[in-house]
Amino acid sequence: MPTTIKMPQLGETVTEGTVAQWLKKPGDRIEKYEAFVEVSTDKVNAEVPAPVSGILREIIVQEGETVPTGAAIAVIEEAGAPANAEPVADAIMAAPAAAVHTAAAPAASASKTNGVSRADTSLRGVSPAVRKLAREHNVDVTRIRGTGANGRITAQDILEASRGGAAASAAPARTQAVPSDGRSSYTNPIPGTTIPLTQARKIIAQRMVESRHTAPHAWTMVEVDVSNLWTWRTREKDAFERENGQKLTLLPFFMRAVVGSLAAYPLMNASFADTGIKIHKDINVSIAVALPDNLILPVVRNADKLSVKGLAVAAGTLIDRARRGQLGADDLAGGTFTVNNTGANGSIMSAPILPTGQAGIITMEAVVKRPVVVTGDAIAIRSIMNVCLSLDHRVVDGGIASAFLSDVKKRLEAMGPAGTL
Repeated sequence: MPTTIKMPQLGETVTEGTVAQWLKKPGDRIEKYEAFVEVSTDKVNAEVPAPVSGILREIIVQEGETVPTGAAIAVIEEAGAPANAEPVADAIMAAPAAAVHTAAAPAASASKTNGVSRADTSLRGVSPAVRKLAREHNVDVTRIRGTGANGRITAQDILEASRGGAAASAAPARTQAVPSDGRSSYTNPIPGTTIPLTQARKIIAQRMVESRHTAPHAWTMVEVDVSNLWTWRTREKDAFERENGQKLTLLPFFMRAVVGSLAAYPLMNASFADTGIKIHKDINVSIAVALPDNLILPVVRNADKLSVKGLAVAAGTLIDRARRGQLGADDLAGGTFTVNNTGANGSIMSAPILPTGQAGIITMEAVVKRPVVVTGDAIAIRSIMNVCLSLDHRVVDGGIASAFLSDVKKRLEAMGPAGTL
């Protein structure tokens, strides 16, 4: 019996999606819950699991085509159905004006047993993002020893396996040979090859160019003494991790300072439009999360109403879901200002590009020990962090931006061991 697969709705406000990549070919065997197609919106990529077991009979929408949510994109012939069942005309008629691909089914792979490869079976139970990473690195997950909770295989395990690391002692050695088609992947770039643009990479490129060409960027920076904040966080981190199962980083403290300053300087929480400057009522903070082949901005909504602990839990949950590939489009919508933790990679200064529609993006750089002049003209070793701000000069001028950044600095330097989460 044929089952029509429809374009899923990846968020409440999402009305269309793009077929980014078919993971199976017509004629391939698909197991129930196995990912067989990757779809994307302007915000997220997601792998679609099969609702039934069977043979991928028809691909209705080709890679790169965009169709409304609910439109038919493929047909799976369920297991046990006759191989030469009647054509699924109804399914095709229900689809929008999209090309219909009816390539002949390839011969069964010799590596498969009962139509299901060992690697395909083992991919079940592994997050979509990790499965994708494993495919890109040609890593067999059945030979990996997971280091995550309850033996879960993480993205880091895949990357270590691709490098022949300890987490994959039994994994095959990484193959660096140039692919026959001359292509490599974003997470496994091979010199002498070309990396095809994924939908996510195309969107990132478009948004960056759009932002640079549309919003006149200005940039400023302050130096912040976070010695007392560092002591506070060090005192709290072990108890916090035992209580919440998450590590306590500097990010929630930083966010707490930023949202306080956004409330004090609402022009920094605004958007430019031809009709005027819209001052947002809510303070929804986007946090930049780097994935192996992507950069996304999940949103902590009404961040000004959360304590440091609340921000730590909210941000930690979003970051964890982002790395597991579990975010929907709604998780990435509605941000009014962005916090970027470039210091996590050791950066001490950066000039980020504004997310479209936001007036500012602020970075927390690496905390470094430095000799500084303190009260009484003495020299002391202090923990210093640079804080950088890129701003939309159409919305705010240097005076407001500098005052906002100075306010962030004062709030951070006022945080110390006497505080409560």
